[in-house]
Amino acid sequence: MLRWLIGGGREPQGLAEKSPLQTIGEEQTQNPYTELLVLKAHHDIVRFLVQLDDYRFASAGDDGIVVVWNAQTGEKLLELNGHTQKITAIITFPSLEACEEKNQLILTASADRTVIVWDCDTGRQVQKVSCFQSTVKCLALLQRLDVWLSGGNDLCVWNRKLDLLCKTSHLSDTGISALIEIPKNCVVAAVGKELIIFRLVAPTEGSLGWDILQVKRLLDHQDNILSLVNVNDLSFVTGSHVGELIIWDILDWTVQACERNFWDPSPQLDTQQEIKLCQKPNDVSIHHFTWDEENVFVAVGRGLYVYNLQMKRVIACQKTAHDSNVLHVAKLPNRQLISCSEDGSVRIWELREKQQLAAEPVPTGFFNLWGFGRVNKQASHPAKKQQENSTSCSLELIGDLIGHSSSVEMFLYFEDHGLVTCSADHLIILWKNGERESGLRSLKLFQKLEENGDLYLAV
Repeated sequence: MLRWLIGGGREPQGLAEKSPLQTIGEEQTQNPYTELLVLKAHHDIVRFLVQLDDYRFASAGDDGIVVVWNAQTGEKLLELNGHTQKITAIITFPSLEACEEKNQLILTASADRTVIVWDCDTGRQVQKVSCFQSTVKCLALLQRLDVWLSGGNDLCVWNRKLDLLCKTSHLSDTGISALIEIPKNCVVAAVGKELIIFRLVAPTEGSLGWDILQVKRLLDHQDNILSLVNVNDLSFVTGSHVGELIIWDILDWTVQACERNFWDPSPQLDTQQEIKLCQKPNDVSIHHFTWDEENVFVAVGRGLYVYNLQMKRVIACQKTAHDSNVLHVAKLPNRQLISCSEDGSVRIWELREKQQLAAEPVPTGFFNLWGFGRVNKQASHPAKKQQENSTSCSLELIGDLIGHSSSVEMFLYFEDHGLVTCSADHLIILWKNGERESGLRSLKLFQKLEENGDLYLAV
């Protein structure tokens, strides 16, 4: 019933029967998230979630406030007010090992051109920096060097006391969109369609302070880089607006592998009207990806792709995993994957090995004479069949979480407390494992009866 009430308006009118989107029935036997808590505190788009510890997380977005929540109960613990415009980046800021106070700190950047350090245990504003010349779009912590970086139209290096150690000159009007740390005291910055390698030089006896040097510019992408992550000790990965996935060597910064064939321009549907519903070249932006030891899981336009790092090829795909662009993807235990989209949906997938089936015989006789045989169908879809045959695994839909009415921006996974999603509908939803929650309620009931002596009386 919940699907009919909330999710019924997701598909465009008149296109429900023709949409290639995979669907799942009302009985989602493999989906454990059967209970939900709706959390209300924000009054604009909620774009960011960050985990603080095993039971707390923080949310932030376009209203400029940060809210700290209890992931177990959904209780609002703190509201942090200090920014006057939308928040553009947020990271955790661990306390020093030698520090007596082990309070959890976070850094937030805002379009008001400030960065604030918050104490998430007390709600106190620890420090604030207001000397930026442009909006800070990304933050990165280099824990080994005990410094943090801010990326905007320039790259700045700061110490824990928020003293500016050094900075680059003006890089670009588009600014730095992402930052990661790599070995040899280097960082990678995504600036438009370029990757710039910077090396941080710590002060020595012969130098007075820190310095940051531009080491190399990598120009292999054809369009703006939207995502940049470390995948292991050997590689980092980038994804662009036109669907380019490049895997780089983390030490010498050379291209290890490249995938540009996510979009298949061949017709996937039969009628001209349906062809218009297919993915277009501008629908293949790589907004996000996650990874494990074997694979990179890529959100490409409306689809999900699994790229194997060893085989250097796509081993599974769902071209139309959602009705709109996929914004965030994460790995769950037991070879499961979760994705969320601009269409307001949150879907759970399972990566399964394909069973090798025997080749089907070519149809003959009456049906083949009139064009109903498989030979004719294969001839009309050679590119699609070739791609299906090249994949050795499949992504099977096992859960569809219906609750948000607008774009779902991202989510967090807690092993013990479920999933957390945030959305443009200003809401945060805490999705709970129904069987586990039922067991916890029963346990609490028995404990309460035992405390009151009612349990033995009933027996």
